[in-house]
Parts: sequence; C-alpha cells; structure tokens
Amino acid sequence: MTQKALAGKVALVAGATRGAGRQIAVQLGAAGATVYATGRTTRGARSPMNRPETIEETAELVTAAGGTGIAVAVDHLDQDRVAALVKRIDEEQGRLDVLVNDVWGGDPLTTWNEPVWEQDLDQGFRLLRQAVDSHIVTSHFALPLLIRNPGGLVVEVGDGTTEYNAVNYRLSVFYDLAKWSVNRLAFSWSRELAGHQATAVALTPGWLRSEMMLEHYGVTEQNWRDGCAKEPHFAISETPAYVGRAVAALAADPDRARWNGKSVSSGELAKVYGFTDVDGSRPDAWRYLVEVQDPGKPADVTGYR
Repeated sequence: MTQKALAGKVALVAGATRGAGRQIAVQLGAAGATVYATGRTTRGARSPMNRPETIEETAELVTAAGGTGIAVAVDHLDQDRVAALVKRIDEEQGRLDVLVNDVWGGDPLTTWNEPVWEQDLDQGFRLLRQAVDSHIVTSHFALPLLIRNPGGLVVEVGDGTTEYNAVNYRLSVFYDLAKWSVNRLAFSWSRELAGHQATAVALTPGWLRSEMMLEHYGVTEQNWRDGCAKEPHFAISETPAYVGRAVAALAADPDRARWNGKSVSSGELAKVYGFTDVDGSRPDAWRYLVEVQDPGKPADVTGYR
C-alpha cells in the first residue's frame, strides 16, 4: 500500500476514542484519508468509561499521521446525533468511503463467569444496546451516503472470528451475544450492499494491547513484554495499530470485494497484505487460540512473535 493510497477518501470511525478505534482512525489517516473520529469522551466531558483518552487526541493523531482528523462528540445510540453527524459529513465532504463500526464501551458492564440468573439484566441489556444497537443505528444513517459512490467499505470490529465464537462460550451471555451479533451484522450488511458495489467485513484483532490492557498489567507499550511475567499468553498480544493497518489495507485494496461477508482476524489479513505490527512482528492470536493452545500445557508462542 502506498503512503497516500487513501488520499481523497473519507472515513467515519464510530468509537474512535481509544483502543482499536483510535488506531484504525490513525492508520487510515496515515494512508491519507479524512477521518471523522467519534466517541463520547471529550476534553470537556468524560463518558461513563471514565478514561482519560479523548476524541480530540485521536483527531490530532490522525492529522499528525498524514491525514485529516475531525473529532465529533457522538453517542451512537442517539439517533438524532448520528443523523446530524452523517448530514455534516455529507455537507462537508459530499461522500463517505469507509464506515468502521467500533462502538463498544461494554467492559465495565460485563459480569464474567456468572449464569444469567445471577446477572443484572439492566446492565446486560445496556451492554447489548451499546455493542449492537449502536452499530445498527450508525449503519442506518451512514450507509445511504456510503453507497452513493461505488466501492464503499464497512468494517464491523468485534472480538473473535465467527469460527472461534461458534465453538467457544465467551464467559458471559451478554458478551457472548454481543460478539456473535457484531460478526453477523457484517454478514447482513454484505447481503444488503450486494447491489451497491460495497463490501462489508467482520474484523477482530487478536489480544489487544489497548490502553486499558496495558494499565491492567502495569506496563506501557515500550515495556509491554514485562507483562508476560504475569500472563505468558500476553506474548501473542498486538498493538491497536495492527488492526488499524488491517483496515487501511482493506480500504486501499481495489479487490476488497473478495472479503465481502467474511469474518477475519488482523493476523489473517497481514499474511495477505504483508503489513506488520509496529515491532515488525505478525501476531495472529486467534489462530493461535484455535489451532495451538492447549489449556493443559504452558503457552508455546513460537512463531507468533
């Protein structure tokens, strides 16, 4: 992919405040795109996530990478706000080439390893609203603009490929449903977009070294390998930039339709497009988990770093 392969293209990354969404926005910017980075946390107001990262910072990182970053505060469950966002993109750019549905915010709402009768229903349904309904609301308003020009791309960012999630319970009924549903949305969009020369893909990162995960292990991106002392499997983790590069590669591929309706990992796409993580590696955590991992043995990460 050339450095400015996406020059003149316009992207909306819904849920770009931190983690995968932030670096997807940045890597699209690095390829020359104009990127609308949305989320609920701004410099003037924190969201219920209560994290320090802001959408303004994300937009600045996009611009520093070589694109044009535009921060817009949006709760993607608010239909009026989403409609206004898409109207603004149309008025300012006249097009939308890439839609990335990355809204999540479900970590504080997830109760692990408890049966449904022990779960808080309001909290669980809120998780599903944030993880699934927000993606549907955003697509409802954004897709008419995206299909105005041929070649549009929709990426549904989830956790786990369809192959993996089909045989692994994700330790919470609400989390399990959310991650299965996001992949299914990409399949649904692929069918609805079939007559509009647009492509929809479900994409999962591997074990993501998000800001929250680095904080959890008491490390930074510079010394992240120290986290392997606490959790050996952390050796197969990847930076958010890796999945960001996966989205940028998809967006720049003139033959992206070959992925329509499929569920893939960032590592799988790296093998096709040739990009690496920031340290030059090509981790593929999901293939490791599916094909290699034996819970009864110590982690063997040979070949994954």
